[in-house]
Amino acid sequence: MIKREGEYRVDRRREMRGGNGEVKIEHFWEAGSEMLAPNRMFARLTLNPGCSIGFHRHEGEEEVFVIVKGTAEADDNGAAVRLQPGDTILTGNGAGHSIKCVGTEPLEMIAVISSYPASN
Repeated sequence: MIKREGEYRVDRRREMRGGNGEVKIEHFWEAGSEMLAPNRMFARLTLNPGCSIGFHRHEGEEEVFVIVKGTAEADDNGAAVRLQPGDTILTGNGAGHSIKCVGTEPLEMIAVISSYPASN
């Protein structure tokens, strides 16, 4: 199955997780209907300068951000870090994070949220 640029469902969320401004979310594949793997999100997120996603925790799942463009400041479970294109951040197992676009250009990143397998 192939999707082309411009065919993705787009959400715009204001003050996401208590953050500032708007986050544009382009869903590459829809969880449950298009992807059968235990992923809740597989998308490109875009934040304009000054916009952010507020601090939140991931219980029973992991989230990976891959920075594609721009400069970010993240709270990695209490540690402030600066992220540039090519950097990644993994948050899960009850840990938390937030992210903010601190550069002069929009922050673009790929986000994947995956659930842990059910224990037997």
